[in-house]
Amino acid sequence: MALSAVVRILHFSDVHVDVPAARIPLADWFGKRLVGGANHALRRARHFRSSREKLAQLAQFAQAEGADLAVCTGDLTILGTEPELEAAAAAVAPFAERPLGLVAIPGNHDVYLPDSVREQRFEKHFGKYLGNDVPALAGPEGWPRVRLFGADVAVVTVRSARPNPAVWRSSGRIEDRELDALRAAVSDPRLEGRFVMIATHYAPRREDGTPDRWTHGLENADALLGVLSTVRWGCLVHGHIHRRFRLDLPGLRAPVLGAGSATQEGREGFWWIEVEGGEAYATPGFHDGRGYRLERDARALVGRAAGLG
Repeated sequence: MALSAVVRILHFSDVHVDVPAARIPLADWFGKRLVGGANHALRRARHFRSSREKLAQLAQFAQAEGADLAVCTGDLTILGTEPELEAAAAAVAPFAERPLGLVAIPGNHDVYLPDSVREQRFEKHFGKYLGNDVPALAGPEGWPRVRLFGADVAVVTVRSARPNPAVWRSSGRIEDRELDALRAAVSDPRLEGRFVMIATHYAPRREDGTPDRWTHGLENADALLGVLSTVRWGCLVHGHIHRRFRLDLPGLRAPVLGAGSATQEGREGFWWIEVEGGEAYATPGFHDGRGYRLERDARALVGRAAGLG
């Protein structure tokens, strides 16, 4: 399908699709997953009880508004089990019907424990959304992955989520070799002139610009921001923190856009990014109790391509 003059990108995250506990294999209920499952049942489940219905509404919104591409920055599940990933894949399948499809990366809840990674559960259900148009730019373990859309947009996905077996820890880290590859990728001639969207799960900073706590945040956030400082036209999009926000940091031309959670009751948020004619704009989105909407009055410039200011 031909690309429209403007590329419209829906960025959403942290939808946390769950399934009844009885559907999860008994062998999966050990250690942190048992504690996490109990915490979800007692505290968090009520906030995500309508996740699938809201995802259906968000997909309808994307179609009505003419989204070209959808980007999801992880935490599609609660515990990273096979039944959850299967259910989440079905719930986000409508977004893959966008003209440019769906890009999805795992969050820490999707790789909750080492068994999720060992059995490649996320890849099994979401592998078709983990494509790479320029494999030569990836590091030894296959990341980052570069998707090229038309002549104007590049989405560079970065793996920052990892299993955290310790109950008290949910931090992330980008491997050093992946960061080196990312640094080379964003300056590669094949990305020159494109709006470069770096997509990862963890936030490099909180809403107020301060680092996240070490048990919850990205361990090498400063290194990631160092790479972002070399991006002249683009942005970094992430999830993990369940509040939508935009952060413009000193010394960076590319802003940080946190989608928050698209489905958490009372906090639903997402970003709507439009790239056209060497300019990019971001509009925050919300749920009004009936469906998803854009705060059109809050539409703001993300940046301009080189030579345009």
